[in-house]
Amino acid sequence: MPPYQRKTPEEILASISRLHKGRLKIIIGSVAGSGKTYHLLQEGQLLKQQGIDVVICALTPAPSTNRNQAALESELEHVPSIKWQRDGKEQQDLPLEALLARNPEVVLVDGLAHRNRTCARFQMRLEDIQYLLEHGISIITTINVYELEGEDGVIFKMTGIRAEETVPADTLEWADEVRLIDVSPETMLSRMEEGLLGSSLHPAMRLPGNLAVLREVALCLMAEGVHETLEKHREALGLSGPSGAAERIVVSAQYHFNGSLYVRRGQQIAKRLHGELAVVTFLLPGRSLSKEQQTIKRSMQKLVAKVGGAFEELPLAHARKLPAALVAYATRQHATRIVMGHSKKKAWQERLQGSIVNRVLRKIRNIDVFVMTDRAEHEGERILPVKTRWGGQEALFHRLDSREMEEQAQRMRRGTFKIYIGAAPGVGKTYKMLQEGNILKRKGVDVVIGWLETHGRKETAEQVGDLAILPRAVIPYGAARLEEMDTTAVIARRPEVVLIDELAHTNVPGSLLKKRYEDILLLLENGISVISTVNVQHVESLNDAVEQLTGVRVRETVPDAILQMASEIELIDVTPQMLAQRMRDGKIYKQEKVEQALGSFFKIGNLIALRELALREIADDVDERLESWERGPSLRGPWRKREVIFVCIDLGDQAERLIRRGFRIAHRLKAEWHVHYVHSRKIQQTEVQQKRLHALRQLCERLGGQLAVSAADRRQEISGILLKQMADLQATQLIIGQSRRPPWQMLVRKTIVQDLLRSARHLDMLIVAKWETEPMPPNLGTGPVDDL
Repeated sequence: MPPYQRKTPEEILASISRLHKGRLKIIIGSVAGSGKTYHLLQEGQLLKQQGIDVVICALTPAPSTNRNQAALESELEHVPSIKWQRDGKEQQDLPLEALLARNPEVVLVDGLAHRNRTCARFQMRLEDIQYLLEHGISIITTINVYELEGEDGVIFKMTGIRAEETVPADTLEWADEVRLIDVSPETMLSRMEEGLLGSSLHPAMRLPGNLAVLREVALCLMAEGVHETLEKHREALGLSGPSGAAERIVVSAQYHFNGSLYVRRGQQIAKRLHGELAVVTFLLPGRSLSKEQQTIKRSMQKLVAKVGGAFEELPLAHARKLPAALVAYATRQHATRIVMGHSKKKAWQERLQGSIVNRVLRKIRNIDVFVMTDRAEHEGERILPVKTRWGGQEALFHRLDSREMEEQAQRMRRGTFKIYIGAAPGVGKTYKMLQEGNILKRKGVDVVIGWLETHGRKETAEQVGDLAILPRAVIPYGAARLEEMDTTAVIARRPEVVLIDELAHTNVPGSLLKKRYEDILLLLENGISVISTVNVQHVESLNDAVEQLTGVRVRETVPDAILQMASEIELIDVTPQMLAQRMRDGKIYKQEKVEQALGSFFKIGNLIALRELALREIADDVDERLESWERGPSLRGPWRKREVIFVCIDLGDQAERLIRRGFRIAHRLKAEWHVHYVHSRKIQQTEVQQKRLHALRQLCERLGGQLAVSAADRRQEISGILLKQMADLQATQLIIGQSRRPPWQMLVRKTIVQDLLRSARHLDMLIVAKWETEPMPPNLGTGPVDDL
């Protein structure tokens, strides 16, 4: 609702009614034993410390080996549950009347999907909870992702795991907060081996591939929910267009024999990008469909429904209005990409009449255009990622040569690498890293702290416990003496595991290495395992998306390859409400910086968007690892076409965006990727241009690619040079930036994009929009925060 619009009497009554209801928070996990109950109790402890009246009831008993959970449970008041037996197993129902008589502010209860005994007042625990909420009692509860209707069928099909009880699919939607407890398959398998999860787990949950599927479903489900929240938040602020945190693909298809090809291509792109799909077709008024077109329409509608997309048929006043109608539809849909076909017109027809693609490009804003070729000349086998875990029957009997033996030995000598990632500072990454360090130390592992940043947070400092902190190196810098991690001392000390905070940190000039991740690589090569922390905004290929979402350009970044080489990545998920409260309590920054941070980088919209970005990034990482395992049951499905990505850049401000986009697409498609720049021989490059080219070359190298440079005598030669390079590389997809010329100039003189649209119709083309920042509402400007 607009901020100054008067509420109706009905709206006022509804608002007053909501004041009397309790709040519902759901903690969701991918699998039983992921730590939901432990985090439930932790949140209860924090509320109790704030003076909130908290009780626990019907909690899942912790195995005798899980002393941490038992200790937390003993510090909170317990309301006895109603115990009964089902198939020889003890069950616990909520004592509704006892809870109403006790009337606490918050009840902590496990098992949202629990089914009550037959004589109970309500059939399901979900109904018990709704009853307590209506009486003003807030609830924090837990659920596993496979206990949600809709998700349970997908999971059963892929893993054979089926929940005994489920709740309706929309249960998460009416919760005030939903928090994910993310745990890697490696961590879960370790807990199983230690007996922390008891012996009642489904046998299929002991397979790493199944654990990964459950984890990815949970991450994607959460990302979709967060995306809906973000869209509502942006709508309330009056912001339009795509947020930049999620992909939404719009396919423009007509009732033609190749219409299904466009739908399938759009669906492939949407799946690889974890995005949504919408298909639209436009019809002229008064024109009836032929029998063939009616058949194609029915077939197309079935296909769109099958792949989970949305289909719309819209009227069109005149054929020349199609580009404007398509752009308007894509804008309403918050699309990030339009998929359409190359022009079928001859060159002279385009000169006289123009083409739909060119007219779309003149009208489009902040939306990429993917122009799909009608035929693919370079079909090939799907390329799997390098990180293959299993080699199949041939690998079992393959004799290693000396080089392969040395590579295997090097991998065995390397330390293992684990990263905790968060959506923003203050989510608890360092706290979790220290917690894990202490657990390892109690198991007899030699663990030390190489670098720690508590930022003055008392709770974090308390987690150091018995861990040894290695002395820091002191480095002169001008008149100052600054501290950095002493990498040489860590190698000399040779611990089994070292904890290192802030992976993206840039070392002081004069340090052994320039970046902290380089220090970590050196430690890993020396056989020392590392656990580290990073925020999602520091991932190199997400740099543009983060600036688009928050208005902040993050300067310290980590190459994606560093994250890809990690053995494990776990997300520390915290709701924006929790993070904002931590900020107000002074647990992230000092009190004098709180208001500034809440009004800039820590605005609620930024936190929601960064959270969605983090969820999607980790879901994508999980799927990459699934595909690297033999017969990995990837949720995104196989990408059967062999792709070679060719990125064209100039020295303009869009070049970095194109390079990062090319890398992310190539990474998802398991494709080769090449970056190319053509400069004019007639113009001597200035020192500024040379530095610019050097910076772009460095970015390509950080992302694992190479920048090639060619020279042209005349501007008219550029298209021909690019076409020859693409032919030599057998490129299948071209990525190029949208022209920066005003639309009227495009009518006078053809752009490079227009040249290639005409001459490279044998290729798919992705024309990347130049991002134009939306005007922010009053008092909502963004500004950088200190640790970015």
